[in-house]
Amino acid sequence: QVQLVESGGGLVQPGGSLRLSCAASGSGFSINVMGWYRQAPGKQRELVARMGSGGTRNYAESVKGRFTISRDNAENTIYLQMNKLTPEDTAVYYCTASPSLGAHPGSWGQGTQVTVSS
Repeated sequence: QVQLVESGGGLVQPGGSLRLSCAASGSGFSINVMGWYRQAPGKQRELVARMGSGGTRNYAESVKGRFTISRDNAENTIYLQMNKLTPEDTAVYYCTASPSLGAHPGSWGQGTQVTVSS
């Protein structure tokens, strides 16, 4: 069982930046793809970004050009650099891991709160 531990959430003003990190305890095929989902109050959970171990990246349209996902395969860690944050980015952000881009995430982190407010 893969364990995922997120860090880096917090409160930021509109237009600001935050960087999320997620460290996976396991390795191998189960973390071939790692990514981030988010859930805002009253809304469904949605994919934000994900990245394969080979470098393939997918982004939600709403974050393209503002968020960047990256990973350190040697450390089994992924990052989400979030720039130009808006109040609509306020949500709990969850780190995920799955064996392939076509698979639903098999592992989830506990979530980290991101609040964008003045």
